[in-house]
Amino acid sequence: MSVRFYNTMTNKKEEFVPLEEGKVGMYVCGITAYDMCHIGHARSAVVFDVIFKYFKYRGYNVTYVKNFTDVDDKIIAKANEEGTDISEISERYIKEHNEDMDRFGIARPTMTPKATENIQGMIRLISTLIEKGLAYDVDGDVYFSVGKFKQYGKLSGRHIEEMVAGARIEVDEKKTNPLDFILWKSAKEGEPWWDSPWGRGRPGWHIECSVMSQRFLGTTFDIHGGGRDLIFPHHENEIAQAEGASGEIFARYWIHNGFIRVNQEKMSKSLGNIFNMREAMNQYHPEVLRLFMMHSHYRSPVDFSDESLAEARLGMERFYGTLRNIKQYLATDIDFSALSSKSLTGNDEAIFEKVTTLPERFTEAMDDDFNTARALGYIFDVVRLINGYCSDKKFRPTPEALYVLNAAMTAIREVGKVLGLFLEDPDDYFEQDKKREAAKFGLNIDEIERLIEERQKARAAGNWKKADEIRDHLVSKKITLKDTPETTTWTIG
Repeated sequence: MSVRFYNTMTNKKEEFVPLEEGKVGMYVCGITAYDMCHIGHARSAVVFDVIFKYFKYRGYNVTYVKNFTDVDDKIIAKANEEGTDISEISERYIKEHNEDMDRFGIARPTMTPKATENIQGMIRLISTLIEKGLAYDVDGDVYFSVGKFKQYGKLSGRHIEEMVAGARIEVDEKKTNPLDFILWKSAKEGEPWWDSPWGRGRPGWHIECSVMSQRFLGTTFDIHGGGRDLIFPHHENEIAQAEGASGEIFARYWIHNGFIRVNQEKMSKSLGNIFNMREAMNQYHPEVLRLFMMHSHYRSPVDFSDESLAEARLGMERFYGTLRNIKQYLATDIDFSALSSKSLTGNDEAIFEKVTTLPERFTEAMDDDFNTARALGYIFDVVRLINGYCSDKKFRPTPEALYVLNAAMTAIREVGKVLGLFLEDPDDYFEQDKKREAAKFGLNIDEIERLIEERQKARAAGNWKKADEIRDHLVSKKITLKDTPETTTWTIG
């Protein structure tokens, strides 16, 4: 089966046919580097990280380009506020971005160009648009003439006449049409500038991505991506600029991810519900956040709430709990070299066949518009199967049974690598999870462990009153204890 996904340009699922067999060229709009990344950035990053990794999993040679906007009104405002230059601001937040994305398990794109490194390419593209009569210069400001690009609106499905009639655009006497957008801004006092045929100035936002994508991927390339909020005007304007200049198709497929909502409301600064990505990772393991985002289809909105994140955390506990059980069984020094699937019989054989088809089912789900929710369902099926297999009264850790468990872990790890999940050692995962949960409740893990050890000594000495007092104290701090004949384990909440 071939990869099929929803193309925003045609509003339907299409089979992916690359320009060059075996290769994928993909461009995704990156951040404007003036502040810390928020969970909206994280959602888009996860979506295209998974798509990037999945194409590679399917054997494609992928060139993934994701830019940094390092000159912009917001960056300039921040620099002026701090009394520094824009490069200091942008470099700071690019560094912070990279640290957050690394921690979040986001693979570095093939190329990460910066706008300021591509100014001359922007000047050349603008010059071409002027020569073709698609742009005009007024006192050093250069505008794209929307009315002269007949296909304007083809991505968003908007018609120029309707947009003009309903335009809520600030009046600009320089424009011949209220929809015309800026390509080059003349220099203002206190702003960075570059020399150009129209005088000193700097590029508009939209022109940046047209230039950077085509520089590294060619005049026409396979996939352009970004959040739904970029469809109009940003991506619509990119198309107009690029295709107006070249006369050729810009991107052949367009992929857009849905928004993140916070407690059913759209995330926005005006509502004060922007969640910092780093703060979110301090409260939840990055894989929990990834799982939460992938439980919904990439084109659907996801609701960021305590309930949904708690559910994702429980799901991740189930995954890692199963991997921990398998790890404990496999701690025995077993030589599998003499075993094969032909060595298996009965239930061992049946379970082996089911777990080893996981990559096949995973591929079937992902080939259908990168359906991570369905793919996760198939992984959950294997987890349930293995848990039932190991808890069966007839189960014995024979070499054949351990061969089955090893195959299950291998399959889960294989598909999990594409999703950026199950990458931790299970014991390390649970240790990190405990620390995060303790920090959320203002608890100190060392103190909890000390009290549990003190309680165990009390129990061993038959001092049940003291043991109960310690348990009650821990319960009041939302610590749940579970006693076994050998030890005591604990969880929070």
